[in-house]
Amino acid sequence: MADVAATLSAWDRVGRLCSRLALLSLVATLASCSETKSEVWRIDGRSMGTFYHITIVVPPGAHSALLSELTLGITQRLVQVEQAMSTYLEDSEVSRFNRVAVATWFPVSSATVRVVSLAQEIAVSSGGAFDITVGELVELWGFGATPAPAPRQPPAPASLSRAREALGYQYLEWRAQPPALRKQRPLHIDLSAIAKGYAVDQVADYLYERGLQHYLVEVGGELRAQGKNANGKAWRLGIERPDAAPGTVQRAININDAAVATSGDYRNFYLWQGQRYSHSMNPHLGRPVRHALASVTVIAQRAARADALATALYVLGPDAGRQLAEQHELAAFFIIRSATDTWEEYATPAMTQLLSPP
Repeated sequence: MADVAATLSAWDRVGRLCSRLALLSLVATLASCSETKSEVWRIDGRSMGTFYHITIVVPPGAHSALLSELTLGITQRLVQVEQAMSTYLEDSEVSRFNRVAVATWFPVSSATVRVVSLAQEIAVSSGGAFDITVGELVELWGFGATPAPAPRQPPAPASLSRAREALGYQYLEWRAQPPALRKQRPLHIDLSAIAKGYAVDQVADYLYERGLQHYLVEVGGELRAQGKNANGKAWRLGIERPDAAPGTVQRAININDAAVATSGDYRNFYLWQGQRYSHSMNPHLGRPVRHALASVTVIAQRAARADALATALYVLGPDAGRQLAEQHELAAFFIIRSATDTWEEYATPAMTQLLSPP
């Protein structure tokens, strides 16, 4: 796997996609270190409405004071991302921007501008399949920060029509200096499909800055692996089987120096009159996606990019998603529901070389 990082550079040329929910569910498997001299540190916690799990492989005898410092530094990085990009915090940058008037430049952090610019790049690349201005639609369909009534159900046509008028990445502007956002119509942005990936990158970058070389970072299902596990091998991750018990693996992959994200419809959804409605919105239709694609897993160098790309491919569906992934040489793995209630798989050429045999 020594060439994985270089290979991923070629796969990662596209402009971004990924999804939100990324309730991707990748199961990270760390081999026992009982036969090695390395030590394994685990840092777990809760942030951005989800859990994070960080595994760090360190030389034997590493000072415990370093673990305390790392825990504090990681917490600070995650708090910064949450304060900037959460839709659940009323005073976050995103929440306050969603309340400002049209055509007003609203100052935000450089981090928020970087994430928005990446999201806009992927929106263009995917023909609008990835669109962070779906915030009002997400709320309307019962998947937003405002608690939805029980049971959840589709919105009234009139409400849906109004929400679709407050949609369109083309009406969102950003500038780098001074960092700010501006909207040309009453937009509500939602960075859920990219912010967790960005949080993973922030933590991974922090660990790298501290001189660490081997670690696995996971926030809400989005992952980034660096170096090797405690046994000196590539990190082994599992792509979760949709509709199965959590932790049931469909296929395994071996990676290092790369990020992994999954988007699908099998964790965050509700049923209404026999129809499944998932959290992932089709911006063109103003409603949750409806197709046979159950999940898409994407590998890229950065987790934010993988996160957004997985969402974009999932929204596009099995045919258009596959076409875009192949066009941009992405490492992507599709799991599709068949008419016989079995699973069909498709891996792009870039992904095939990383998959373990079934």
